[in-house]
Amino acid sequence: MKGLVQLYTGNGKGKTTSAFGLALRASGHGKKNLIAQFMKGTDYGENISLKGYKNIDILQFGWKECIRKDEVREFYKSIIEDGLGKCLVVMLEGKYDIVILDEIIVSVWFGLVDEKKLIEFIDSKPFTVELILTGRYASEALIEKADLVTEMREVKHPYGKGTQARKGIEF
Repeated sequence: MKGLVQLYTGNGKGKTTSAFGLALRASGHGKKNLIAQFMKGTDYGENISLKGYKNIDILQFGWKECIRKDEVREFYKSIIEDGLGKCLVVMLEGKYDIVILDEIIVSVWFGLVDEKKLIEFIDSKPFTVELILTGRYASEALIEKADLVTEMREVKHPYGKGTQARKGIEF
């Protein structure tokens, strides 16, 4: 079966959740999943839950603190670039049916990895691998590369009224 390239982007909630839901469904059908999280370095609730699934492996390439785009340092770039390189090697080994690069699009927007490297990664995808990319700020070039693009759009969100992220709901 031909694997596609899916891209989940936009300013709304649900990009990571959708990708993880796909991994859960695929795991139930015996498919092997790699979830690589970029710019994330802590155990989120979904990571803790998914550790119990035999067909889902999670790698993180990030750090504990949140950073802004103007706070990017070479140290962060090396983590993301090394992570993408490691994911390429693992994907090409053929162990996984599905490879999810969570927040890789934001990593490109932050300047942590060159978009050309991500496009080369996409172009290197084996025929049968399903590749999922998530994150805000997808460029036209990335959208063009994808077979399926879903844009999550925020219509209303309680953060605007001061509600903080809630453990077990947002993380």
